[in-house]
Amino acid sequence: MSTFQDAAAVSRYQETALAKVPGMAALHRMTHMLLAESVPADGEVLVLGAGGGLELSAFAQAHSGWRFVGVDPSAPMLELAQETLGAGASRVELVEGFIEDAPVRQFDGATCLLTLHFLDREGRLRTLRELFQRLKPGGVLVVAHHSYAPEESLHWLRRSAAFASASGVVSEQDEAGIAAMAAKLPALSAQDEVALLETAGFVDVELFYAALSFRGWVARRLL
Repeated sequence: MSTFQDAAAVSRYQETALAKVPGMAALHRMTHMLLAESVPADGEVLVLGAGGGLELSAFAQAHSGWRFVGVDPSAPMLELAQETLGAGASRVELVEGFIEDAPVRQFDGATCLLTLHFLDREGRLRTLRELFQRLKPGGVLVVAHHSYAPEESLHWLRRSAAFASASGVVSEQDEAGIAAMAAKLPALSAQDEVALLETAGFVDVELFYAALSFRGWVARRLL
């Protein structure tokens, strides 16, 4: 994830993310709607992969009583999040690091958007278990990221690249990036994603978002 330490890439992050992730604003809206199933009006939400601040800003605007802890390993991305939040930053604690660096207490809800696809199976399971431990009983976790069977990686990433392209067509230059991403991302099939969430202790795992190479699930810590 060294890209997120590069100043030029960070400055373009919000624009490129909105262009590359189908229905990103709707994803954020669905996420805070699902969180509200377990997060009270004055609740606290853990946001893992909070750099850039887009989801934090959306959540804070929609729920004026919520407080947040946002965790991200990239200092430049956290600075961007601070700027994006504006006045909403007073309700957000930003932490530079990984899930292990998040406060060890139980939150009303948690999210991890566009992040887990960077982690291999072992790292992903460890992260999910840490998220589980930081949720109150009955608390909701929302995750969304690239998800596809390894043998289908080029197929789905090519479609996502076409979506991000202004022309809707994948160029020769795009093909090189698609191949590099397919080799780099340790993406998992939908079945494996659900299995990992359940292995980490979550129940009631439900698919709520599917957009080309992206999938999203909501899951719950048992009461």
